[in-house]
Amino acid sequence: MKFIAAFVALVAASVVSAQSPAFTNCAAAPQMTVTGFSVAPYPLCINKNVCATVVGTSTTPIDGDATLAIAGRYLGRLVYSDSKDLCPLLAASGHPCPVPITTTSVTACILVKPSAPPNIGVALTITATNGDGGIIFCQSATVTASNDPTICP
Repeated sequence: MKFIAAFVALVAASVVSAQSPAFTNCAAAPQMTVTGFSVAPYPLCINKNVCATVVGTSTTPIDGDATLAIAGRYLGRLVYSDSKDLCPLLAASGHPCPVPITTTSVTACILVKPSAPPNIGVALTITATNGDGGIIFCQSATVTASNDPTICP
């Protein structure tokens, strides 16, 4: 299985659920077919790191100009956004760019920003864009962030 994994970041915390939310594809013609996407720990915690694992297949390597964009909407209004250079995230997990198509899985971690709105369902979209401008993948789910100290020590 060929793959090119990439990315991380999520804002979310489903107050007291131990299972990652179900993410779905939101790209018309992605360079990667995602067969698995999960976050841990879940629920996720505001101002703490969250790690995402992406599994899939791709025909295009991830190159040095790849980016990751995260957007969260509540009632159609943008309430959270973040943007990262994808290659340093991948390098930190042992997959420096260019990430070959033979890579089948990658895990990357980022901080859930303090600006994440707590205790509301946010429609989160995570889009990885390759240096050639193509969409590597787009995944979306409804998530909830938490700053409750009993959930997020």
